[in-house]
Amino acid sequence: MTPYPTERTALFIDGANLYSAAKSLNADLDFSKLLEMYRSNGVLVRAHYYTAVIEGEEFSPIKPLVDWLAYNGFSVVTKPVKRFTDAQGHSRTKGNMDIEIAVDMLELAPHLDHMVLFSGDGDFRRAVQAVQTRGVRVTVVSTVKSQPPMIADELRRQADAFVELQDLLPEIGRARAT
Repeated sequence: MTPYPTERTALFIDGANLYSAAKSLNADLDFSKLLEMYRSNGVLVRAHYYTAVIEGEEFSPIKPLVDWLAYNGFSVVTKPVKRFTDAQGHSRTKGNMDIEIAVDMLELAPHLDHMVLFSGDGDFRRAVQAVQTRGVRVTVVSTVKSQPPMIADELRRQADAFVELQDLLPEIGRARAT
């Protein structure tokens, strides 16, 4: 995964975006295999997982995953989902983690050689450019094999490398629950 085994690497996982990309490929991910893959190929400094959570619900489907990740080597960053009513009167939810990811990327840049961003969100293009000017290589993991593609063209062009998520599935995928 990384051509330089001594480089300091960090993972930045946009949970909602990665979930959507994996789902579009009809795949489930094994996060312990993902961690092991990066640990075995370099110096993994940090693995961040970002997701919004619905507070106040007795059971949240994301809670078991968030708990497992927190106990198994990930730095989990969460924030509550915001509920609002749109102009048509429909109830909507919002839980964007872009600012948290971008700030963490910039703060960690002086301590890293390589960042791996698991997201296809074009809003990250400028954050990727900013850490690149600080000497950090950036790999983006997402998919173009879904309809529509899950990665914004501007993000793919900005990255030093693009890794197709489907190509990683033999290493980090797991059998889908039925």
